[in-house]
Amino acid sequence: MMLLSVKRAGCALAALVFLGACGDEPAKFDPNAVVVEGGKEAKGAARVTSGTSVFDIFKSKDAGVKVNRFLWTASLQVLDFLPIQSADPFTGVISTGYGTPPGGGRAYRATILISDPALDARSLNVSLSTQRGPVDAGTRRAVEDAILSRARQLRIQAGKY
Repeated sequence: MMLLSVKRAGCALAALVFLGACGDEPAKFDPNAVVVEGGKEAKGAARVTSGTSVFDIFKSKDAGVKVNRFLWTASLQVLDFLPIQSADPFTGVISTGYGTPPGGGRAYRATILISDPALDARSLNVSLSTQRGPVDAGTRRAVEDAILSRARQLRIQAGKY
């Protein structure tokens, strides 16, 4: 019993020593990180430089997935009757709660994934379900087609054809 608590204390001490050695110098303020150029933030802005650590391998220069704004807006407009539970434009996921479409009697729930910056059917994945389970493929395709059609309309209105 005593040997077990000594082993635990030794492991905890070793973990603290390992984590303490990760960062050898404090983070430094980069004055160029807050410079604004041409009305938009400079590329790489708000980045604090630090010493080397184990977690440097997880840093990415281009953090975030690019999402097509027309698909994003069209998804929100077409499914506006559903209450939004969460929407993350960085990952491209929109999750809704149950809602009844106008003139309908069945409640639906949707999860939308926009996985690519291209205005393309492959960029859009829609999952629809009712309280009894998933809907048939025809209904799902009809919702996807409505979102894609609305996205194309928004693109034409923006003047980027």
